[in-house]
Amino acid sequence: MKVIIDNKIPYIKGVIEQMADEVIYLPGQAFTPDIVRDADALITRTRTRCNRELLEGSKVRFIGTATIGFDHIDTEYCREAGITWSNCPGCNAGAVEQYIHSVLLLLQKERNVNLSHSCIGIVGVGHVGSRIQHLAERLGMRVLLNDPPRAAQGEKGFVDLQTIARECDIITLHTPLIREGKYPTFHLADDDFFQSLQKHPYLINTSRGEVVETTSILQALKSKQIAGAVIDVWENEPHISLDLLHRVFIGTPHIAGYSADGKANATRMVLDAFCRFFGIQKEFCISLPQPEYNLQDTDEDIHQLQMYNPQHDFETLLAHPEKFEQLRGDYPLRRE
Repeated sequence: MKVIIDNKIPYIKGVIEQMADEVIYLPGQAFTPDIVRDADALITRTRTRCNRELLEGSKVRFIGTATIGFDHIDTEYCREAGITWSNCPGCNAGAVEQYIHSVLLLLQKERNVNLSHSCIGIVGVGHVGSRIQHLAERLGMRVLLNDPPRAAQGEKGFVDLQTIARECDIITLHTPLIREGKYPTFHLADDDFFQSLQKHPYLINTSRGEVVETTSILQALKSKQIAGAVIDVWENEPHISLDLLHRVFIGTPHIAGYSADGKANATRMVLDAFCRFFGIQKEFCISLPQPEYNLQDTDEDIHQLQMYNPQHDFETLLAHPEKFEQLRGDYPLRRE
């Protein structure tokens, strides 16, 4: 069995070799039709476009992506070609919760946002959005939830996007990227969305870059339709808008879900799916180093920011925006 793996997937080297005869590690953007032609399986991240152009005529039978999102996989072509694919829903939900928690504390500290008197709107209430809901409730915030697919199935407790736009002081996006169909999210935050806002909220995007239209959010920042923005995911990555980068409250290189714990979860999940597909008995262990924190203060908010402060990632990206992909690929150890 031959397996080709994105070389930025952590904790997999030395484990997958016990399950496959030949393992090749490559940068995600270096997967080509010639290289994958005789592979039985691919283990990827979002930087590898798994479509007809890459896969046609290959032996590939299984694709595992060590990510929640799977918009980089042409699922319809995989169905036609008989290729099984698997993603890792919820793998980094704890990491994104950590990121959002620190962002909210920084808004309180740096922008005088009174969280207990604020209303937060969560757009997309899946694995991650549900975690953010419970976090916001613990912080004493009023919480509004928007998830049209769930609401259409008869679930209660959701409001429409117009209510979010009217009532929220902070809006955080946690949707997949959907370009077509009944509930598209591509450019969900566009000119119409920003013009509908009534409380000049802060906007946080840790979902997919294309959910927010860059020109629209730039105009919203310039015209103060929003009080500020926290952007972790960008249109046209890694070639991000420098104008937007220099206007946001916090901007990071697509690393909100990049805790060591979240990465390990994804690797475990993709290996589980790999073993199930090929009928391999699962006998592997992924262990993480202990966090190196010296938390002596008794204040829980200070602890949270000592454990992870996204301002540090923002400063690094501001200094070297041209290294976006490198900053993401070589992201340092971060424990939850």
